[in-house]
Amino acid sequence: MFASGLPELAEEEERRRKRAPWGVIALVLLTGLALIRNGSGEFDVGPPQPAQAAAADSAVPGADFAKTPQPLPFSAVDRVRIPSIQVDAPIVPVGLDTDGWVAAPPPENPNLAGWFTGAVSPGEKGTAVVVGHVDNKSGPAVFYGLGALRKGSRVEIRRKDGKTAVFEAYGIEVFGKNNFPGDRVYASKGTPELRIITCGGGFSQQNGYDGNVVVFARLVEVR
Repeated sequence: MFASGLPELAEEEERRRKRAPWGVIALVLLTGLALIRNGSGEFDVGPPQPAQAAAADSAVPGADFAKTPQPLPFSAVDRVRIPSIQVDAPIVPVGLDTDGWVAAPPPENPNLAGWFTGAVSPGEKGTAVVVGHVDNKSGPAVFYGLGALRKGSRVEIRRKDGKTAVFEAYGIEVFGKNNFPGDRVYASKGTPELRIITCGGGFSQQNGYDGNVVVFARLVEVR
């Protein structure tokens, strides 16, 4: 009985050793976060942008963080749902590309999100990161509506261990890629948190999108 669990424990320990320190991740993403380099921006109306009132703060309407669920153990993830903006998409693992940037899911599949495996899994203690395209050459993609998300909106991450980690948004902001606040976005707050990131801001044919839309969310329920 004990022997059968040893490989799993060894695998988990190896995974944790390979996880990049947050300071390194923040630096890599600060200097090279361009998730949607193939975004077209060729639509009459661009993706919605966060309102100033949606900036992250310490309060979430209706949330009681004294009852925050206990952190979950590691698990790979399967799917993301954001009912308020009609997102229901499979998740694939992504790492860093050859340029040291967070890799994005294949752009030819618009309804696909990516979980950055260099961080924690959603529901673990720390800050998990999910990324996805805002558009491709065919039209809007999985996180096209992310900038329209409101504080208090729920984000559901279905994990491969059968649990669903439910997060509640407490901030939606857009940051310029040349001045991306990596420490603020990625640093662990000591509780299970989630960041969802796509491209946003202005668009030019030469440089693509000049910013990133970031959703800040906290774990509020486990199902």
